[in-house]
Amino acid sequence: MWKQENTAYAEDGTALVRQGLTGGRPVPADTVIAFIGKGVAFKGVITYSGTVRIDGTLDGEIYTDGGLIVGPEAMITAKITAGIVVCEGTVKGDINAEERITLLDPAVIDGSMKTPVLSVEEGVRMNGTLEMAPVVQRVAPREVKLHSVGPTSRLPVKQAEE
Repeated sequence: MWKQENTAYAEDGTALVRQGLTGGRPVPADTVIAFIGKGVAFKGVITYSGTVRIDGTLDGEIYTDGGLIVGPEAMITAKITAGIVVCEGTVKGDINAEERITLLDPAVIDGSMKTPVLSVEEGVRMNGTLEMAPVVQRVAPREVKLHSVGPTSRLPVKQAEE
């Protein structure tokens, strides 16, 4: 309904990410492993683990099992595959998130999105399709005890007397 100012800031005053975007947990500054700043243009494929913040321009593809933070002035034209995507900027292309997508005002999305969890703040503009995929839960294989079956494992059978 009403917007709340809950932005976390780095020591240099750069806004990192609002609290509550990753399941109620703020994203500390030391978890952002790379930063593409305002005025920086990148063209190509980015593959990484961890969290990356983009405030510049990117044209290409992004692959990560971690997080992607798209700043309010970012312009991304890319196919995005990530664990968590938090977007305040402009994305043209498909977004596939394994865990969640969070869209914050003034985000503009032009493309398809696939995610099990979607959060959209008032003021966001979306053009495209949305597929709400079920959450994939990885279940550890369990150990099963095997019992041999054969002539020696059968109980003796009593024959009826005539």
